[in-house]
Amino acid sequence: MSMGPFSSIRQMSKALAAKEISSVELTQMYLDRLKTIGKEHNAVAELTESLAIEQAKKADSTSAHSVLHGIPFGVKDLLATKGIPTRWGSPGHADQVFDHNATVVQKLEDAGAVLLAKLEMIELAGGGNYNVANASRMGPCHSAWDKNLWAGGSSSGSGAATSLGCVGFSIGSETSGSIVCPSAFNGATGLRPTYGRVSRFGAMALCWTLDKLGPICRSAEDCGIVLEAIAGPDPKDGSAMREKLRLRAKGPKPRIGVLKEKFAESKAEICEKAYHNVLDILRKQGYETVEVAYPELPYNLAIDIIVNAEGASAHEHFIRSDRFQMLQDINQVAGFAAAMEVKAVDYLWAMRLRSEALKANSVWDKCDCIFTPSYYHKAIPVDQPFDKTWVNMGGDDGPSNLLGWPAISFPIGFEDAAPLGGQVIAPAMREDLCLRVANDFQRKSEFHLKHPA
Repeated sequence: MSMGPFSSIRQMSKALAAKEISSVELTQMYLDRLKTIGKEHNAVAELTESLAIEQAKKADSTSAHSVLHGIPFGVKDLLATKGIPTRWGSPGHADQVFDHNATVVQKLEDAGAVLLAKLEMIELAGGGNYNVANASRMGPCHSAWDKNLWAGGSSSGSGAATSLGCVGFSIGSETSGSIVCPSAFNGATGLRPTYGRVSRFGAMALCWTLDKLGPICRSAEDCGIVLEAIAGPDPKDGSAMREKLRLRAKGPKPRIGVLKEKFAESKAEICEKAYHNVLDILRKQGYETVEVAYPELPYNLAIDIIVNAEGASAHEHFIRSDRFQMLQDINQVAGFAAAMEVKAVDYLWAMRLRSEALKANSVWDKCDCIFTPSYYHKAIPVDQPFDKTWVNMGGDDGPSNLLGWPAISFPIGFEDAAPLGGQVIAPAMREDLCLRVANDFQRKSEFHLKHPA
């Protein structure tokens, strides 16, 4: 069998079409890996083995109508799956089962893809401000590259399983960092689409005005394929946008904005080198770079207040229930309890600041997209609290999540044999720019082709 677990979606699709391999064989290979490597890394919330075999047999006996036909995948365990537990990473929701599929799951099933597993996540997507990697029903999820390091959150299992070659691709979600972080920490390529690009029907709500669903894959090309399958309007989600997704790259190379980075203060010499290497590779392909800056505004403070207020509202019944104390991380318990006390004036201040933050769109007068490190350093240790280890990490403290801009995080190098990520951020509805730049970089580099031993 020529297909390895790290093959791209297109490679698998071609092998399936040529009958070099069957979907059942692919599915079995990935299930075996999920049961061993996936479980060892605490990446698996629930195997959907019998469903997967059934879907794979169906894929083998019907003709392909999409690139994803017969391709096995996993989803973050905040997406509803009919008749299969959807626990939201939370010990307090261990027996939760829905009678319907989330729209994203349904769209992938309709495309002929094969659901292998629900992937582990931080409990309730970390809405209570978790402080330990252990804030998850299955315990801490370990980085694909080093079990002593954290897989990132809150889409921990999606990042780890994809990079471990336990799934063909996965779906994660992001409110503020939850696709970018596990992609960076595991050396995956993850795309956070524009707010509203992908229907959230059937997804756990943490923050109605910030939540986004997107693909975590092994390359930018794969991300584009998956996004095309899951994007689009949905009568079940009024916030899903009608604007057509257009990913075909055309016209001159986009102009890349670079921010004032804090490499020296963050002791990030290795990341600085990797960052300049990316820019050099892109400049050789005809990209132009220009220095840019966002208006100075407390973007993150606004996000924190909005997540606290909306998260407490979304989970109010659970917070008021006896099960609330079952959460793994006491910081989450304290955080959600405190969030119940957020004042309306504070929430409205944050929403008004969000309108003020629209000024940041002026950055697009100077550039078409922005390139910045996802984080200045590799993944943090899995066994220590974040308030001790999250030092000099940096990360996007600009307006991108607040304003619903898309971004793609992809591997750009290594620090002590663990991956470093960089990200391209683009204006709303311009996922095509994110994918174009990341694709061009990946055509001339091999970081996305490297995988853990």
